[in-house]
Amino acid sequence: MRIVFMGTPEFACNVLSGLNDKYEIALVISQPNREKKKGALIPTPVANLATELGLKLIQPEKIANAYSDILEAKADVLVSAAYGQYIPSKILNLFKYKINVHGSLLPLHRGGAPIQRCLINGDTKTGVTIMEMAKGLDTGKIYSMAEYQIEDDDNSTTLFEKLSVIGRDLLLNTIEDIVSDKNLGIPQDDSKSTYSKNIEKEEELIKLNNTSKNIVNQIRGLAMTPGAYINVSNINLKVYKASIREYSGNELPGTILSIKKEILIKTKDGAISLELVQMPGKKIITGKEFSNGQKLFTVGQVLE
Repeated sequence: MRIVFMGTPEFACNVLSGLNDKYEIALVISQPNREKKKGALIPTPVANLATELGLKLIQPEKIANAYSDILEAKADVLVSAAYGQYIPSKILNLFKYKINVHGSLLPLHRGGAPIQRCLINGDTKTGVTIMEMAKGLDTGKIYSMAEYQIEDDDNSTTLFEKLSVIGRDLLLNTIEDIVSDKNLGIPQDDSKSTYSKNIEKEEELIKLNNTSKNIVNQIRGLAMTPGAYINVSNINLKVYKASIREYSGNELPGTILSIKKEILIKTKDGAISLELVQMPGKKIITGKEFSNGQKLFTVGQVLE
């Protein structure tokens, strides 16, 4: 079996590694390198892994421009996992089997941010779907699914890691039946579909007039990347973990209630305690550590 693999973030690396152990990877396609460190571009996780494995790698700005490279790969199976670009029909039509590893229980959470959104929404379970790539956005037939019960201490980073392993194993247990036509898939119920759009920059700001539960879920869904933040005096304090505290006072949401051994902030219906924070250019520390000697907050201060 010759496979063309498309993927970009860490989520896709376990899938690529698992496929490479069993099958021939004719070509790896990843998004262009965009992140910089000290002025140098950092390879995407999949690009880095492909290089380590000695696999042929391309990183086109637009996947449509890679038509000839994909054609030359002479593969009849396409596997995608969090690639990050819409794949046009002229590319999909080059393959007999077009398989995607999607981080949700479809038709729930179609779109580019299913893992982040399930946490932000407060879902109690999620999972992975092995599906057929089709013209619509995550609308193809379902080949197999695996559920995962979300734990209280899960955030987007831990959930990406767990679902990556689940997705790898589910794909390896499914792909042979797909390519032998034993598993023909079943249609999705479009009436039950939901959409999870990519995270936008303005969604990273924590609005303290929200409920404690919604704020904590926002923080979980964005931790550890890109991270939610509280803006104080034009300083963005990243918050990677917070916990709910019962509180019935009538202070305005955003009021600093305590800075002794913790940073306690009033919300719409209670309070939250900041448990993991990061000042710009500094290391991540606990809320208790931050409360010792910090000058950002004062008791009674009201944040927007």
